[in-house]
Amino acid sequence: MSRVVPIALFFREDLDWLVGLRETDEGQEEALSRNAQHVRSILDRRGASFLSEIVRYSERTVDEVETALRELVAHGDVTADGFDALRSLMTRERHRASRGRWSLLARDPKVVENAIERFARQLLARWGVVFRDLLAKESLAPPWRDLLLAYRRLEARGEIRGGRFVSGYLGEQFALPEAVELLRALRREERSGETLEVSAADPVNLTGFVLPGERLATLSSQTLRLVDGVPAEEPDSVLSTL
Repeated sequence: MSRVVPIALFFREDLDWLVGLRETDEGQEEALSRNAQHVRSILDRRGASFLSEIVRYSERTVDEVETALRELVAHGDVTADGFDALRSLMTRERHRASRGRWSLLARDPKVVENAIERFARQLLARWGVVFRDLLAKESLAPPWRDLLLAYRRLEARGEIRGGRFVSGYLGEQFALPEAVELLRALRREERSGETLEVSAADPVNLTGFVLPGERLATLSSQTLRLVDGVPAEEPDSVLSTL
């Protein structure tokens, strides 16, 4: 498998809102090449089709269609009814893309608003407290202005809290009620010097985003040492090679 092919794993029941989330991205259609847009229009017009059918109706070569399908799959627009066909695009093995039918992922306009709220809730479940700067760690997040509207609705319904929970950051912040209680409890606790070492790939690696220190590449073979929840001050103890 190629190291540059984007892969997403998710539960089938989450497909609708995750696909709907793509509709919130501005300029998604324009980001596709003309060849990919053309193949996409064929699938939109004719429905699920075999590779040979797409080649015939698009009047493109097999290589051009496979290149377009690779772009559309990476873009989150197209899928196949067999994993062997998808694998062929990642390994660039010829003739295997014909093993399966290709189709557009269904999109329901009614799902878009719900998708933003679902993502907003997911961020809260992951972090407890959410504010704009934290989105630097969330490459798939919709624009903050859209999330902001969702959070304000949740706050108005009394489901979450709005306020200032993390110092040093501008803009509105939102938190789960239980997260607020945990933060208050932590403020009352004395520092114990508890040390935790985690991989740089761990989501808790917030150095350079929320925690002080330089950013650590999430794909690096390094570990991060946290003392009482913040990076250790000594440079030699912050980073170590696995």
